[in-house]
Amino acid sequence: MDTPAVSHRSSSRRPGSQGAGGYGRCVSASEFILVVIVVVLVAVCGGLLSVLRRQAAARTGLEAVPEDVLGLRQEVAALRAEAAGALRHLSVVRYDAFGDMGGHLSWSLALADDGGDGVVLTSIHGRSDARTYAKTISGWSSDQQLSPEEEEALTHARP
Repeated sequence: MDTPAVSHRSSSRRPGSQGAGGYGRCVSASEFILVVIVVVLVAVCGGLLSVLRRQAAARTGLEAVPEDVLGLRQEVAALRAEAAGALRHLSVVRYDAFGDMGGHLSWSLALADDGGDGVVLTSIHGRSDARTYAKTISGWSSDQQLSPEEEEALTHARP
């Protein structure tokens, strides 16, 4: 005679429990108190974290970040307007100013903002001296004569 396969599971069900999943299970007083303490601690920590963030923002002088898309777009537009006047476009050209010297010790540096206003700095190194020149640029051009190397630096700096 074959005996049917029987699965044995140890169960710690209490009288009155309603089966799998723990639904309807009685909770002891210590478990309930533990859960209440955890919930209270999470709430207190969340509130404390919020207060600390506000205090940190107040100390650094940062304004609250807008939560809406329109506010964020306005902030980005304001930042772009501020950055437009910064010397963000630059290029350096190194070269030998004199044929008998090597090492590309002479250089021209173009610095400009978004509108093409800025300066071209040039340093020409010779055997016994070095000379430095500064020429203003406005709208990606200069009233002063630019050398080919200065023109190249200005061209590479232009977006």
